[in-house]
Amino acid sequence: MKELLTSIDKLTSLQNFDWSRCSQFKELPTSINKLSALKSLNLSWCSQLKELPTSIDKLTGLENLDLLGCSQLKELPTFIDKLIALQLLNLLECSQLKELRTSIEKLTTLSIVGFIKVLGVDGVTYFYQQID
Repeated sequence: MKELLTSIDKLTSLQNFDWSRCSQFKELPTSINKLSALKSLNLSWCSQLKELPTSIDKLTGLENLDLLGCSQLKELPTFIDKLIALQLLNLLECSQLKELRTSIEKLTTLSIVGFIKVLGVDGVTYFYQQID
């Protein structure tokens, strides 16, 4: 696993990265921003994952971000709105994740799966719930 993480920046044509069920996985390498062709990032059930690196904002072609069961994830990066191609964000079972900023509303093609409170800049609270 360590070898893959240290050489991940060489996988520039990778479109689907499935790292699901890696319960010991705590963080993504910052070099993930080199995966410019990445469309789908599956981190489901990475129960030790606490945060996403800021470098993920360079993945502007990312369409699916699966964080199902990332129970230690406390917040999503403030720059999540830079992932302009994002269509599906799975937040089910992210029990530590309490809120998002309204900047996520800039992602007009986004479907959020899960139930989450979105705290607006003006203090207004918005709720998103599971999409069937």
